[in-house]
Amino acid sequence: MGLFITVLEIVAPVFILALVGFTWVKLGFEYRVAFVTRLAMTLAAPCLMFTALMKTEIEPTSLTALSLASLVTYASVTLVFAIGMKIIGLEQRTYLVALVFGNTGNLGLPLALFAFGPEGLSYALVVFAVMAVLSFTFGIWVVSGGGSIVTALKEPLVGATLLGALFLWQGWETPYFLTNALELIGQMLIPMMLITLGVAVARLVPGRIGQAIVLSILKIVVCSAIAFGIAHVFGLNDVARAVLIVQIATPVAVTSYLLAEKYGSDADAVAGLVVVSTTMSVAAIPLLLAFLL
Repeated sequence: MGLFITVLEIVAPVFILALVGFTWVKLGFEYRVAFVTRLAMTLAAPCLMFTALMKTEIEPTSLTALSLASLVTYASVTLVFAIGMKIIGLEQRTYLVALVFGNTGNLGLPLALFAFGPEGLSYALVVFAVMAVLSFTFGIWVVSGGGSIVTALKEPLVGATLLGALFLWQGWETPYFLTNALELIGQMLIPMMLITLGVAVARLVPGRIGQAIVLSILKIVVCSAIAFGIAHVFGLNDVARAVLIVQIATPVAVTSYLLAEKYGSDADAVAGLVVVSTTMSVAAIPLLLAFLL
């Protein structure tokens, strides 16, 4: 019973905020997803990333190990799903990015914070940064047939990550007033992203539900298993290992739907994956956390 209460305390705030966004739209209120997403990714996320890395007390070697483990995990997940889709005949342009890159921002960051505290958030931000760079390059290349590392380097999140890593490495800190201001801006990120997740799910029109259920189950199982194995190979500590598994196993991201819509792949099928995998995560994530805690 104690473990159940602990897990409930972790996941309840996450899904309550998502429910706020879902209900907001169903009541007919206006919510500009494009504006909020840009505000989050251009301002709030870079501020949170920079201050979290600058103030973290985690050893740089541990963060480096997690970065490498994240890269290897994403590469392994990509290879497994690419081979699997080739065998069963699914179009990689539509499904690969959706199955590989989970909702590490909207869902993964708050879960890591509530489950493992500031240390967990610092680790989760590292995985989030790795995912962001890969999705802006490899992800766009898969969906559209073209991508460039320059696109990723132009993102404020990448610059904030590199700058935060430099401050961490050198032991530098910004003036107290500036740190407070940056932290205050960064604190907007998690509630904004959770509410936006609920809004986005409420507006999606899902397709191919039966297929989406099967693929969503496969995503949770395959991603969790691969992340667990890679974490063991890299010798990650308990918190880093748990964060890596949770981040990699998060449901299909709304950004996968936006990419599919923008570049002309099967957006309805991806919408089905987003809705189904997010709904399934209400049960899957507590089970996963119960195993990891």
